[in-house]
Amino acid sequence: MSIVPAEAVSANVRGGAQTATHTAPAAAPLAPRARLLPALAAVYRAQLSRARVARIPLLFVATFQSVGIMVLMRGVVDGGDEARSVVAGSSVLVVAFVALNLLAQYFGQLRAGGGLDHYATLPVPPAAVVLGAAGAYASFTVPGTIVTAVIGSVLFGLPLTHLWVLAAVIPLAGAALAGLGAALGLLAPRQELATLLGQLGMSAALLLGVLPPGRLPGPIAYARDLLPSTYGVEALARTFDTHPHWPTVVLDLAVCAGVGVVSLGVATWAYRKAAVR
Repeated sequence: MSIVPAEAVSANVRGGAQTATHTAPAAAPLAPRARLLPALAAVYRAQLSRARVARIPLLFVATFQSVGIMVLMRGVVDGGDEARSVVAGSSVLVVAFVALNLLAQYFGQLRAGGGLDHYATLPVPPAAVVLGAAGAYASFTVPGTIVTAVIGSVLFGLPLTHLWVLAAVIPLAGAALAGLGAALGLLAPRQELATLLGQLGMSAALLLGVLPPGRLPGPIAYARDLLPSTYGVEALARTFDTHPHWPTVVLDLAVCAGVGVVSLGVATWAYRKAAVR
C-alpha cells in the first residue's frame, strides 16, 4: 500500500474547494423595479375597477346634489355672469365631491387600516400609487360632470356649443382636487380627521365655487383664489359666452394644471412619509 503525501492531499482539497467555488450557481439578480408608466396604468385600472363597483351610488348623490343646488339657485339668479358661475361651479362640484372628499377618506382609511403597507411592498414608484388613484377617482366623475353641465345649461338658457372644454376642465381640476384630497388623507393623523378635512374641502368648493364671486365678501373672495378648482370653474364659466376669450380660458386652464402638479407632488411626498412611518 502506497502512502499519499500530505501535500498532495492538501492540494487535492484546495483544488476541490476551488472547483466547488467555480461551479456554485450565481445568485439570481433581483427583478428590475417597475417603471412609472406601466405601474401607473396597473394602479389606475385596479382603482377604476374598485371605484366603479363601490362608488356608483355616491356619484349619483354627487350629481343629484349639484343639480339640486342649481335648481335652488335658479330662484335667485336669472342669468348673465352669475348664471355662468353657478353652472360651472356646480359642474366642478361633482369633481370635488369624488376626487377631493372621497379620495381623502380613502387614503385616510388606507393609512389607518395598514393598507399602505401593502402598497409599500409592491415594486412600484410612490408616484404611481398616488397618480393612479387620483386619475381613477377623477375619471369616475366624467358622467356626472357632463350631465350636470348639460342640465344647468338648459336650466339657465346657456349655450351648449363649447361644453367640449370639459375634456380639459375635468382632468385638470380633477388632478388638482385629487392631489389635495390624497394629501389630506395621508397627512391626517386619524381616519376621522381625514374624513372631516375631506368634508370641509368639499364644502369650500361648494361655497366658493358655486356662489357668484361678485356676491362674496372681500376676504372670502381672496380665499376663493386659493381653492384649486377655482381656475377650472373660471375656465368653464368663460366658455358660456357667445364669443369666449380663449387666451384667458387657456390661461385659467394652465394655472389649474400648475396647481394640479403641485398638489400631486405634495400628495406623493405625503405618501412616502406615511408609508415609512
